[in-house]
Amino acid sequence: MRDALESFLSELKATRRASPHTLAAYRRDLTRVVDIAAGAGKPLAAAAWDQPLLERAMRELYRTGHAASSSARALAAWRSFGRYLVRRGLLTSDPARGLPFPRLPRRLPRTLPRIDLGGALDRLASASDQDVARDLALLEMMYSSGLRLSELVGLHRGDLDRGARLLRVRGKGRKERVTPVGDRAVVALDRYLAHEDRTSGPRDEPLFRGRARSGVPGTLSPRTVQRVVRRRLAQVAGGLGVTPHALRHSFASHLLDAGADLRAIQELLGHASLASTQVYTHVSRTRLQKAYAQAHPRA
Repeated sequence: MRDALESFLSELKATRRASPHTLAAYRRDLTRVVDIAAGAGKPLAAAAWDQPLLERAMRELYRTGHAASSSARALAAWRSFGRYLVRRGLLTSDPARGLPFPRLPRRLPRTLPRIDLGGALDRLASASDQDVARDLALLEMMYSSGLRLSELVGLHRGDLDRGARLLRVRGKGRKERVTPVGDRAVVALDRYLAHEDRTSGPRDEPLFRGRARSGVPGTLSPRTVQRVVRRRLAQVAGGLGVTPHALRHSFASHLLDAGADLRAIQELLGHASLASTQVYTHVSRTRLQKAYAQAHPRA
């Protein structure tokens, strides 16, 4: 079973182009079940991968306080692995197919106030040190083009067409899209590159660079971006924690508030389904209801 698990993960990486994050999550969710049945590191026969085992594993997730979203992700991994075992002839049917998905609470995406966010970015633009230049550039790029965190740190110098103000982005499943990038983001990026004396360079060079413990420049780490967002936008978020994804949510919500077409926003975000984008209509509807309640004399 452990050999089949490794083969399954290799297939995910090769044919579905799963990200390292997805592969790590699948490995964790699947190994947990195998360890429950056989013990840590011990072999397990394919026939032992059955519905009672998966039900036991699901109860264990609930017992240890895993969120419904984590349990749903684990069940998705089990189903995908079960279908793989059926294709390989190791099982006749997928035992996870009959298990119901946990009910997920509906949470609206968190957005940052447009005026407050713009003010925070403008204040950063008035500072002059090198760290601020980098932080402003990455914040402007994320907000300007609605980038995911992984998309931002994966950018190369050659992905930006300054003349056309377009950015090539590698999204989930390595799907590429081309999205506009605003003038302020380009100006902030040029300022950052000038601070680092990188006004020119190879097209495959990382656009944003971090510094490893050895002191050698490398790709900017996602954790660094998370720290930058929390530090620079804490006041905008009302003192609450804020993640890089809030900039992506704000990008979509602010476009929708200004009258942008939902289909266009779907393309800009790189959503495969319009249903993923429609959640922002609920955000705008909530704002409209709040504005109505505050302004209408008979509300």
